[in-house]
Amino acid sequence: MIHRISFLLFLTFLFAQKEHPPIHLEQLKHFKKKPSPPVEKIHVLTGLDVLLEKKKYVVQGKSIALVTNHSGIDRFGNPNFRKLMTMDDVNLKIIFSPEHGLFGEADAGEKISYSEIDLNLPEVISLYGKIRKPSAEMLEGIDLILYDIQDIGARYYTYITTLGLVMETAGELGIPILVLDRPNPIRGDIIEGPVLNLEFKSFVGHYPISIRYGGTVGDLAKMIIKQNWIFKAPDLTVIPSEGWDYNLWFDETDLTWTSPSPNMPNLETAIIYPGMCLIEGTNISEGRGTPNPFKWIGAPWIDGRKLAQALNKFNLPGVVFVPVSFTPVSIPGKSVNPKFENQKCSGVEVRIIDRNEYRSVDTGVMTLFALFKAAPEKFEFRENHLNRLWGSNELYIALKNGTLPQSKIY
Repeated sequence: MIHRISFLLFLTFLFAQKEHPPIHLEQLKHFKKKPSPPVEKIHVLTGLDVLLEKKKYVVQGKSIALVTNHSGIDRFGNPNFRKLMTMDDVNLKIIFSPEHGLFGEADAGEKISYSEIDLNLPEVISLYGKIRKPSAEMLEGIDLILYDIQDIGARYYTYITTLGLVMETAGELGIPILVLDRPNPIRGDIIEGPVLNLEFKSFVGHYPISIRYGGTVGDLAKMIIKQNWIFKAPDLTVIPSEGWDYNLWFDETDLTWTSPSPNMPNLETAIIYPGMCLIEGTNISEGRGTPNPFKWIGAPWIDGRKLAQALNKFNLPGVVFVPVSFTPVSIPGKSVNPKFENQKCSGVEVRIIDRNEYRSVDTGVMTLFALFKAAPEKFEFRENHLNRLWGSNELYIALKNGTLPQSKIY
């Protein structure tokens, strides 16, 4: 009788394992079919490359204001401002930098000034801090404004807010603006997440677009004018990339990845970011202060193994979750005061197994849902910031009530 009961218990255990196979078996199954980037890369010229190689006449004979950062490089890795400074009959008069600074040297939210630094460059002014848009005095004598910054296709990436504010100033002062377009690294044909409710307009969400908005910065600049999102539209010209198509990932091109901001080290992080940035609206660590920001999610009181199991039971497309432990540390210029600094955290690593199937925003929402369910007594919302990121208070209200928002886009 005892042997029979033991055998039945063994069968029960065996069937349970078949119903919920271990995480490593799920990973193995999916990684076998994980698509790899093609060996032969698609040759792409960014808007800057097209300007330098085919359309120099557009900027010659003009005094120029340049809005850029370290991501504004040509296909050989040369900074745009260096190329403009050595070009015949071009006067690069002033440079404006967005959040994180001209060289990508500042942490998120960190204010920076170049007024007392000798850079051997024209005057450099940060547009992140007290100054958010150029003044008439700064643009005196300017014939043309150039915008050239690599974006990652997410609404809360503040570079596109800076773009719109610069366009607004250009329109008010009657100065033409030229956008040097670049590929959307996470594809330009996928749109995810709710459209921003303008009642929640902020610097991390300035226009009524989806979280993962699709298209390129050049497309967005055109939309800003077409939709009358600024009071007075400037004379806008966009030089598009050549060779890039909207269904291409960045690593399918022959362009070299340059981290557009300090916590965006690679393409996979950029794919994860539109969803996992929502974690910033809580007291959970989003992985800042570690080698894998936005890929590692956790807190000291979380059981990473149980959280991974809960998330994997959702069977979200294109992703598995693996338990992980990490200790956030202060990293100057990258993460000065991370959540749970010097405290050991447990949580999950987000592993994309099929990026074509993966839905970043839905994954972020379900991660928040699982985190709240796992430890409701310790989980805290940073309500205002979460609402700014989501673009309304719908997500906050739903999660607080233990439900999911209705406006997800699958």
